[in-house]
Amino acid sequence: MSLDLHHRAVVADAHNDLLMAVAARPPKRWGSFFRDRWLPQLREGSIDIQVLPVFIDDQYRPEGALRQTLRMIECAHVLAEANAEHVALCTDGADIDEALAERRIALVLALESAPGIDASVELFATLFRLGVRIASIAHWGRTPLADGSREDATGSRLTAPGVQALREMERLGMLFDISHLGASGVSHVLELATRPLIATHSCARALRDHHRNLTDDQIRGVAGTGGVVCVNFVPDFLTDDESKVSVDRVVDHIEHVISVAGADHVGLGSDFLREVVADVTPPCCENDEDDPQFDFADLAGPADMPRVTETLLRRGLPEEDILKVLGGNMRRLMSKNMG
Repeated sequence: MSLDLHHRAVVADAHNDLLMAVAARPPKRWGSFFRDRWLPQLREGSIDIQVLPVFIDDQYRPEGALRQTLRMIECAHVLAEANAEHVALCTDGADIDEALAERRIALVLALESAPGIDASVELFATLFRLGVRIASIAHWGRTPLADGSREDATGSRLTAPGVQALREMERLGMLFDISHLGASGVSHVLELATRPLIATHSCARALRDHHRNLTDDQIRGVAGTGGVVCVNFVPDFLTDDESKVSVDRVVDHIEHVISVAGADHVGLGSDFLREVVADVTPPCCENDEDDPQFDFADLAGPADMPRVTETLLRRGLPEEDILKVLGGNMRRLMSKNMG
């Protein structure tokens, strides 16, 4: 029953950094590496819509951030063209509908913290022309646009260019992503937003008191815009008790967001990182002690996504709500507000 429902559903993942791993290869291998390493996992997990974040490692910041941003966007176009029978790079709802009808995976480009833009807000239009349809404006720390959640003690709202960025993204039809944004920044965005917002990979702070997670008021705020909160699978954001790390804990957060915002405003944002980090981190190096644990055995990659459906069914969620959580809400949000 669970596999049948999972395969019938439109399954959308709002955050998988696989593009980092593909772009780390020589350009001539981009298409084949994606086809050999990632496409089988996406197919096994029945992923229908995959958001591809463009995340820029510290080694490229600040001077090389725009160059690496463009390189990763080019990588996405190349891998899509090289695997056109399996995937399609989509820029609006019609593109997504066409890809799904043809049983291709709909790929959507996103910027994570947008370091390549800095304060040059006019570049959002440039990157929009290249296919980017979702963007956030901060990561862990401070940017010219806003502060990330690790800087919550500053109480900082969006900067003037940050406000301009929000307005420009709304004008273009680019979804504004509040994941990683500091608490005061989220409040500021909720005051200003005139279009639906998205949190591509955030958990509930009521269940895990971590600065990366959203409070109930913030979750209600996103829902109030017509947006979607996509629950993250990273263990450190799910619980501070390692013994409780499981698919059930992911569903705890999903159920909490439903209880706060309703079933129309919840999605999935996996943030599968272990394989990506292994692919891009030199063997000599260690991760920063503040970096989160990446994933866990029950949800180690896209192929494990049916376990979420199985757990939602076991918990007794109505099938209609499960279909919304798995991807129905994301598909609606993108179809109405992207591009």
